[in-house]
Amino acid sequence: MLDHVSISHQSGLILWSRSFTPAFASLAQSSASPVNALIKEAFIEGKARNEEEGYEKDGYSVRWTMENGLGLVFVVVFPALLPLTYIPELLQRTKQLFVSLFQPYLQSLIDSLTAGTLVLSTASVTALQTLKERIEEDRWAAIFDRCLKSLEGTRKPARTPVNLHRQAQLNAASDASTPALSDTENTPVTAEEIAKNVQALKSKMKGGRAKGGRGGRGEGLSPSPSPSRKTSNNASAKLMRKWGDSQISVDDMAALDFSAPADENASVDTEGLVSNEALGVRNASGAYEVADWDYKRSKEDDLPSEEEILSRRTSGLAIKPSADEDTAESSHWSNMFSRLTGKKTLTQEDLKPVLVEMERHLMSKNVAKDISEKMCESVGAALVGKKLGGLNSVKSEVQNALSISLTRVLTPKTSTDILLEIQRKRTASSLASPDAPRDPYALTFVGVNGVGKSTNLSKVCFWLLQNGLRVLIAACDTFRSGAVEQLRVHVRNLGALGSEMGMDEEGGNKKIELFERGYGKDAAGIAKDAIAYAKENKFDVVLIDTAGRMQDNEPLMRALAKLVAVNNPDKIIFVGEALVGNEAVDQLSKFDRSLKDFSSAGGSQKKRGIDGIILTKFDTIDDKVGAALSMTYVTGQPILFVGCGQTYTDLRQLKVNHIVQALLS
Repeated sequence: MLDHVSISHQSGLILWSRSFTPAFASLAQSSASPVNALIKEAFIEGKARNEEEGYEKDGYSVRWTMENGLGLVFVVVFPALLPLTYIPELLQRTKQLFVSLFQPYLQSLIDSLTAGTLVLSTASVTALQTLKERIEEDRWAAIFDRCLKSLEGTRKPARTPVNLHRQAQLNAASDASTPALSDTENTPVTAEEIAKNVQALKSKMKGGRAKGGRGGRGEGLSPSPSPSRKTSNNASAKLMRKWGDSQISVDDMAALDFSAPADENASVDTEGLVSNEALGVRNASGAYEVADWDYKRSKEDDLPSEEEILSRRTSGLAIKPSADEDTAESSHWSNMFSRLTGKKTLTQEDLKPVLVEMERHLMSKNVAKDISEKMCESVGAALVGKKLGGLNSVKSEVQNALSISLTRVLTPKTSTDILLEIQRKRTASSLASPDAPRDPYALTFVGVNGVGKSTNLSKVCFWLLQNGLRVLIAACDTFRSGAVEQLRVHVRNLGALGSEMGMDEEGGNKKIELFERGYGKDAAGIAKDAIAYAKENKFDVVLIDTAGRMQDNEPLMRALAKLVAVNNPDKIIFVGEALVGNEAVDQLSKFDRSLKDFSSAGGSQKKRGIDGIILTKFDTIDDKVGAALSMTYVTGQPILFVGCGQTYTDLRQLKVNHIVQALLS
């Protein structure tokens, strides 16, 4: 909501600034900038200005605060029609953080400015350059963004008397029973819409007075046409909707059919399909590996907290002890060390408050409540009776034990190297029947509705194509409208990327194809035909897309178990959202249990459950990675990949140490 923020000296020297809109970025460079007007009137010309009242110019509201000791001015600019209640707190926190971080460098710069003339001296230029380097190294921009984000998420624009007056004007011009709402019934109009409506109202009122005079009845205030009644000279061009039970013609059906295959020769814009920054790397053997989850990720987690920044200033104000006091202090510490040669035995009473705090911390990271309780209970049971070293605190011991426990839970119990498993199956199939076609490796993607199964299936497909494998996608979602067309677009896009990414066709055979039989068919039968087609045409991998279903829908879960029992895929991958908390446990546990119960109902084969997990929308959760722990804890199956964006390269590997650090941070 902000337009501009700047930190400058009273002399006009700008230390740091940022414009949030292109329009204000150009305005800030001109003499008409509201910030320049404020500096000129309030500080150069000496006109009295109240910080609380602020300053308005050209539709912008300017708020500022001073740091009188250093002569600094902190300024924030935002639209005048959007009174933001968090601005005073933002200015105060910005001032405290900036001064605490850069006070020594600021003091050097101010001293050089005071000693010099209006022209910057060599010392002033050097001090200013040093300050700007420190601002860049300490990542002040990221610290300010974090501060602004925290305030914007907790405060909302206030209903000031100015806004209420404008709202009353708008309501008076309309019907008394009609609230000031936009096109949607429950959405309030924005400040911009209010301003436009008020201006239009004033124009109409002026026109009415000009025409009707003093005794007129407001003939100039002609009613506005209703938004639902559009005035058009070509009203006959609108086709009438057909009602009743009249028979639908072939032409009507053709007009509503959008499932026709796209032109295979049509050009595809591949520029936005992949992100070069998100591309993985090739290892020593030449295999393409997706990037790690924290690869080139934001370093906001490494930023010092606001408490740590503010403590830097207070630590500098601490009184240093004299030599005698220093000697006495060292003697005191030596005596304390001598008393701590023994060891303390931890009891349940010692651990309880720390474990309660740890449980709340895990739940704040989106870990399911039951999982948090069980993890802390196991840590407490392991620490009761343990000897506590003299220099170790109870909290540090609990953190270390919890870290070990989290690592043990998250460490995969089975292989996560899908490429190796594909190679092993190809080799085993060749050895069993050298002359027969090799069996393809089949992966089935399952999950609830809307989690991103088809999208992340295409990301996995891109990864397989990058490793030189031929992939067949089986469209077994025969229920959702547009499911087949969605996969058709993915196949077309991935095929178009072939020539650019080194995935050309071999011997006239396409590297990727779509196997589909339309809608309303048996998904298990389509998957079986797709696997047979892949074997006949020498595809290496079959990716089976299934329809989304809720975990409590028994008929649909039985249909999914039938697909698994008939085709016996090599891996069953559950696709879940990283946004869920307790729901993750319920979804995954019921999917796993239903597959095991229904797939072996006939007693013909072993029970099949979930073999791996893909977590989607991982770029939306910051460090709240608790869903990964909850899902792994429930089934013991590993997190194979996490989806982090909207391009085919936005697939990540999730390393155990990274997720443990995120959970404990």
